[in-house]
Amino acid sequence: MGRARLAVAEADWIGVLLALLLTLFIALPLVVVGTWAFSEVWRYPAVVPQHFGLRYWSLTLSRTDVWEALFLSLRLATTVTILSAVICLPAAYAFARMKFPARNILFLSFLASHAFPKFGLLVAIAGIFLRIGLISTFWGVVLIQLVGTLMLMIWIPVAAFQNVDRRMEEAARDAGAAPLRVFWSITLPQAAPTIVAAVLLTFVATFYETEGAWLIGAPEIRTMPVLMVTFINNQIVVQYGAVLSVMLWVPSFIALMFARRVIGTGTFAKGLGA
Repeated sequence: MGRARLAVAEADWIGVLLALLLTLFIALPLVVVGTWAFSEVWRYPAVVPQHFGLRYWSLTLSRTDVWEALFLSLRLATTVTILSAVICLPAAYAFARMKFPARNILFLSFLASHAFPKFGLLVAIAGIFLRIGLISTFWGVVLIQLVGTLMLMIWIPVAAFQNVDRRMEEAARDAGAAPLRVFWSITLPQAAPTIVAAVLLTFVATFYETEGAWLIGAPEIRTMPVLMVTFINNQIVVQYGAVLSVMLWVPSFIALMFARRVIGTGTFAKGLGA
């Protein structure tokens, strides 16, 4: 009995240690970038900045290219999210509720883009886009980013539709409600919070997407993340990139906190059920 308790205690300590190490590796880069965003003077070998301030926030937000990139990113994210919802939500309902040939294979095919190295897939698609004139165009970036939304806009809504209480739907049908009325009054309200979370996560993921926007959109299309990478790679004042990075964190953090409250942990695990 004593040995069992000792083994459990050791396992607990190992878990705590791994959690602390993971937190350190994740949080430390965020802390450094956040500190750069609010520092005006930070020279080696100082551990902390010699002077804090908002000077570089003012300089960054006064740049025309920053606002152009922001509005372009919002347009792209909105367009991709709407198209993804129009395409994927009916498909998610079909996968969740209907039986048809090759259902599982088709379901997995929507997620196949996440099963291979992303950059290799982007390079292959870029070759096709180059031939049909979609490189450095708004709609070329829309299409490439649309591919990346399939995981969120298929998998999560499928689980949402599967979690709807079928007894309420059957009761409504027994009361004489038409199928469309049952969907709008019973099915959709129950699935809506999870679907809204999926839409919000899709919007943020698209807003934050970098590789596709850079490979397909450059040099004409410069989103916020692409502009941030440009600032860093061209060794422009490091604070510019840090400020843009903090600006990109805010919507992502809000979306993740909202999704965490709305989507239960079981939602992701259920996938395609019976």
